[in-house]
Amino acid sequence: MSASSGFSGAPVPYASYLRVYEPLAAFPEPERGHWKRYAAGGRHPSAQDELRQSLAGLVPVPPVAVPVHESREAFVAVVDDVVVVCPWRTRLRGWMALEDLADRLPGPALDAMLPEVVRHQAAADYQRWRERNPDARPWIRTATWHVPVRWFALFDDAERHYDPGTEPDAAAEGPEGAGPPAEGDRPAGAAGQKQRIAPVMRYRTQMVQARRRVARALRVLRDSLDDSPLIDALTDTGRWLEEFHPRSLVELDYGGLVHVIPPERLAADRSAARVAEGLAALREGDGARAGEAYGLLTDFWRSVRELQFAS
Repeated sequence: MSASSGFSGAPVPYASYLRVYEPLAAFPEPERGHWKRYAAGGRHPSAQDELRQSLAGLVPVPPVAVPVHESREAFVAVVDDVVVVCPWRTRLRGWMALEDLADRLPGPALDAMLPEVVRHQAAADYQRWRERNPDARPWIRTATWHVPVRWFALFDDAERHYDPGTEPDAAAEGPEGAGPPAEGDRPAGAAGQKQRIAPVMRYRTQMVQARRRVARALRVLRDSLDDSPLIDALTDTGRWLEEFHPRSLVELDYGGLVHVIPPERLAADRSAARVAEGLAALREGDGARAGEAYGLLTDFWRSVRELQFAS
C-alpha cells in the first residue's frame, strides 16, 4: 500500500506531508491488536481517501470542524518484512489545524469558513481532551503549498522516489512490462473505468538516519549561523521525531503538490540534494556556495507557493 494519493479528478488541497510509520511493537495493547488486525485486513485507504473523509465534515451546516470520534484508520507499509503503521489521528490533527488556521487567516475570512461558535466549541473540546491526554502527538505533519526546507534535512537524495504516473489510456495496464497498478495505488472509480494514476514524489528513510541527519544539520547551523528560524524549526522537528520508536519509518510525501508542479519541474526537483549541498558548504566555510544552494531551493518553492494566487 502506498501512502501517496491516487488521482480521482476531484480538487485536492495542495499539501505535503511528513509521516512516521511505527512498528506494531511500539503500540500498547489493545491498540496493538487493533493495528495488527487492520494491517492484515487487506486493502487499506489511500491518502486521497483520508482527504475526502477530512473534508466531508465541512459540508454540513453548521460545519463539523473536528470529527466527533478519532479515526481508527492508518497508512500501512512493509519494510524489511516488518509491518509499520501511521495512524491518521484525524481528530487530533483537526484540532491542531484549527489553532494554526486562527493564526493565519483574518477574522472575517475565518468566520465565513467556520463560525465562531463552532471554533469555540472545538477549542473547549480540545482543552478537555488535552487534560486527559497530555502526551499525545500526531504521526503526520502537514504543510500547505510547499515542503518546509527543514523536512529535506531528514533525507538523502538517494532516498528520493519519483513516479510520473500514467495517463488514462495506460492506467488499466500500468507502465509497460509492469502489469496492472498495485491495488492500494488504484484510484477508486467505476469498474473498468480508466483513470489517470497521479505522479508520486516521496522520500523514505529509517528513523535512526533521520535523527542522525537532524543532529548533524543542527551542529552545522549552530556553528555557522548566529541565529536562524531554521534552527528553531529543525529543533522542533527533531524533538517530534524523538517521540517515536527507533525502528520507525519516516516519509516525506509531496501529496497534492504533484498536481500543480509541472511534470518536468517535478522530475528535475532535487530539493534534498540542495539542502545537503548547502549544509556541506556551510561546514566547509563556503558561504557563497551555501547561499547559492539555498537561493535555488527557496526560488523553487517560492514559485510553487505563488501558484495559490494564480487565477
